[in-house]
Amino acid sequence: MMCRLLGVSRSGYYDWVQRGESARQRKDRELLPLVRQAHLESRGVYGARKVHRELLAQGQACGRHKVARLMRQAGLKGCPKRRFRRLAERPPSYPVAHNILQQDFKASRPDERWASDITFIPTRQGWLYLAIVMDLFSRRIVGWAMDRRVGRHLVLDAMKMALGQRDNPLLHHSDRGSQYTSDDFRALLQQHGIECSMSGRGSCYDNAPVESFFSLLKRERIRRQTYPTREAAKSDIFDYIERFYNRQRRHAYLDYVSPVEFENQVMSA
Repeated sequence: MMCRLLGVSRSGYYDWVQRGESARQRKDRELLPLVRQAHLESRGVYGARKVHRELLAQGQACGRHKVARLMRQAGLKGCPKRRFRRLAERPPSYPVAHNILQQDFKASRPDERWASDITFIPTRQGWLYLAIVMDLFSRRIVGWAMDRRVGRHLVLDAMKMALGQRDNPLLHHSDRGSQYTSDDFRALLQQHGIECSMSGRGSCYDNAPVESFFSLLKRERIRRQTYPTREAAKSDIFDYIERFYNRQRRHAYLDYVSPVEFENQVMSA
């Protein structure tokens, strides 16, 4: 009666019941737990492209479209991007350095060009401010500082951390914020023989790699939870930068390896 109502032949139904698992179904069944694990280890950050790269690195032969299909069927997804908004250009009201980079973010070796910026993180205790220093060669975060107040001490601490563990760069790029135009910060650059470059006003594209990092940090970690205290936020952001972003997260710009692995490959070449 069921076959008659559904318009299926009896022989076809019994053939389907007795038929074994197809090779494709078996491969999907074996691959899905690995896809789930790779997605879980990224804390839900990776989309199909990076999950596919992670599986290839583990020696699993599979196609990106198959990974995308399995993730779609399992309800797994990465973190979508948000669009930037560009402000109107206005003459600066304070002295700034020239934009030497001109959106040329390529570097031929480590510690040739650094870029910096500040962002804010909401907690139940109030804002927490984060300043970072990025090596544009590998996109590695080489210095950072966090504090409840956003002053020149914040960018000075981040820069001193970077200078304490890396070679002096030839050039440092930032926006036109008062922290970076302060006498103390410019004196620190001059003391180490570092040339200063600054973005145009309101142009996030002039410091795109750092803006991209902040977008990743907020999309992949900050917006997915609520921090009860500033200390909890500091601990989680440290984990994201040092454990995940620098050492584990695969970057399309670096041919899908982490910044630390990319630098190690260059050093061993």
